[in-house]
Amino acid sequence: MTTCDDRYAAAEALKNEGKLADAVAALEGVIADHPSFTLAHSALAAWCTRLDRHEEAIQHARRACELEPNDPFSYTALSVACMRGGRIAEAEDALAKSRLLQGGH
Repeated sequence: MTTCDDRYAAAEALKNEGKLADAVAALEGVIADHPSFTLAHSALAAWCTRLDRHEEAIQHARRACELEPNDPFSYTALSVACMRGGRIAEAEDALAKSRLLQGGH
């Protein structure tokens, strides 16, 4: 039986082969089975952004923030997804949260 990490690695291999849409589909299968797998949500936020699937990217980035509320990187990723999706105010809010978590002002 394959683990979440094995399935994530397989999806990442697809991405590295230039098969980004296939990689996204593979990770969507992972989170269907394991909805709390933060790394998959984080990757989907980035990969969906690259595919111009901004609403999906934002949803995955939000989920990563819910799962890891003290991780500044999650909020940085949310900021990027929101910015690329044209949600500037949300992007600025997420970036401010990231900076706060990093001890900045």
